Amino acid sequence: MRTQFSIHEAKTHLSQLIEQVEAGGEAIIARAGRPVVRLVRVDEEPKRRRLGRLEGQFKLPDEHATPIPDTPDDFIDAVEGR
Repeated sequence: MRTQFSIHEAKTHLSQLIEQVEAGGEAIIARAGRPVVRLVRVDEEPKRRRLGRLEGQFKLPDEHATPIPDTPDDFIDAVEGR
């Protein structure tokens, strides 16, 4: 079973390429003979992100926390404790 197709061939035979990939294969689409895209089967839905999953895992600084210094030199001095 052939795996590399030109962009023109892929456009012309897209449904056949999809069937080939669904059957467990893969298809490479090339531009000017150089592989550009690989078509592969999607096995499962991407997992949805769950809001609030980091709740309680870290603590935000108090409102009265030391502000970040204005200049890079002041920042380095603050980090180094000068």
